[in-house]
Amino acid sequence: MKELQYLNKYFVKYKYRFLLGIVITIVAQIFRLFTPKLISKSFKAIEDFHKTNVSNDIIKSQLIENVLLIIGTTIIAGVLTFLMRQTLIVMSRHIEFDLKNEVFKHYEVLDQNFYKQNRTGDLMSRISEDVAKVRMYVGPAVMYTINTLITFTIVIIYMYNVSPRLTLYTLLPLPILSFIIFKLSVEINKRSTIFQQYLSKISSYTQEVFSGIRVIKAYGLEKQNQNNIIDLAKESKSKSMSLANVQSFFGPLMVTLIGVSNLVVIYFGGMMYINGEIDSIGKIAEFILYVNMLTWPVATIGWVSSLVQEAEASQKRLNEFLKVEPEIKNTNPNHSVIKGEIEFKNVSFTYDDTNIEALKDVSFKVAKGQTLAILGKTGSGKSSILTLITRMHDVKVGAILMDGTPLAELNLYDLRNSIGIVPQDAFLFSDTIKNNIKFGKENATDEEVFEAARKSVVHDNIIQFNQQYETILGERGITLSGGQKQRVSIARAIIKNPEILLFDDCLSAVDTETEEQILNNLLEISKDKTTIIVSHRVSSAKNADIIIILEEGKIIQQGSHNQLVNQEGYYKELYYKQLSEKEVE
Repeated sequence: MKELQYLNKYFVKYKYRFLLGIVITIVAQIFRLFTPKLISKSFKAIEDFHKTNVSNDIIKSQLIENVLLIIGTTIIAGVLTFLMRQTLIVMSRHIEFDLKNEVFKHYEVLDQNFYKQNRTGDLMSRISEDVAKVRMYVGPAVMYTINTLITFTIVIIYMYNVSPRLTLYTLLPLPILSFIIFKLSVEINKRSTIFQQYLSKISSYTQEVFSGIRVIKAYGLEKQNQNNIIDLAKESKSKSMSLANVQSFFGPLMVTLIGVSNLVVIYFGGMMYINGEIDSIGKIAEFILYVNMLTWPVATIGWVSSLVQEAEASQKRLNEFLKVEPEIKNTNPNHSVIKGEIEFKNVSFTYDDTNIEALKDVSFKVAKGQTLAILGKTGSGKSSILTLITRMHDVKVGAILMDGTPLAELNLYDLRNSIGIVPQDAFLFSDTIKNNIKFGKENATDEEVFEAARKSVVHDNIIQFNQQYETILGERGITLSGGQKQRVSIARAIIKNPEILLFDDCLSAVDTETEEQILNNLLEISKDKTTIIVSHRVSSAKNADIIIILEEGKIIQQGSHNQLVNQEGYYKELYYKQLSEKEVE
């Protein structure tokens, strides 16, 4: 139960609904207990009829009165039970809603290293399957636990008032039940944890297969992946059956023990009636009803115990993530004004997960309104500079300043809101093209969307679609070509109108003519903005105020286009190489 203590804050939050549910449960059980008493009185009246000269009419009147009272109290108990479920089960839905939001919110603040180390399918399983298991604890499990405790307390008090000795005989099987439940609960907890882990494996694997289905089909690996998922499903089935085998003991066990209790009541109650220790057969009938009133609560003990153990296993998995502290934290709650001057001072950076040193003693400065172009071979550290500017990672060696202030001292959300970034791998959502562009500015007008699309030279492509801007994209923008995805991503960054624009090789999938149009538009857009362009093409870099060349994380050349093209080195070689390729085309 240690892991489930995390949920206590939600019980406190919904304490009035929780307490109301408990009160309703108590009242409902009190009304249910009228029935055994009234039946006992009815038996007593019938016995008295045979022993005395009480008239038929009086007996009939008493029996009719008892029947009406039984019907009335049963209806009231039923209504109260309905209200109990409405109160406590609805509370569990509120907690489920809050917990899912808390998990999702925590996922959002966790850094990139976390997502590199954990698979998407596992994350999805925890926020869906595990939260659903936890809801069964805060809803049905808690409700039936409260119901069972209250029912046991009240019924045993009533039983004791009728016959303390018969009550003792009736309750003798309960210690045996408690011990068996404890042993089974421990086993259920172990098997439930293993089963949930296999569910995560299946979710992770299927998510990867669906995301990479085009590659799988292209390589003809459908059969192999089908066999893999069958193997995983068989293992999951095996763990599920193992769990079900243990859980299946509860039902028969409960029925057997309740049956034994009924036999105990009939035998010992009968002997006590014969010996004159009980004055009426009605009390034996009353006791049997009490025992049967305990049947469902006792039967639910096993089910509830199973729910609690499964919920604890699931909450443990959730707590593992909820207790992870993000490496990138917002240390400044105050508003930060971002103008756009960026400076790297002797920055060296190594990725923790791969131990690859991406940058080595990098220094440069870009004033507000200037454009910086970064060129270099694949793996030279170009994209790493952009991830550091957006604080996806923090540097441990050197310093990155924004307007003269270290990045870590700025408000993280103000910093990122001031940046429009077009990543190397353009990611689009399964939504309309319009909404994908408006992702950069949610309250943008249609005209602003159209203008951003024109500037990124994608408008003419969009209006050729049947639904134009209302076209729904497939997952990750699969409906569009690579070049179209890049240009929609550029439109998304442009419409945001940020102080800083970061373009990470975002024109690699467009032809040179379209590239020239986009670059000319960007010159106009970025006049008063700080712009950093990462590229493999000189054509994307030649108009920049500053150009730096990276090689194995180090700056090997720095200057303007005219300066670099007139000195021997990587830039000049690349320029003439690409120039000759263009002439051949």
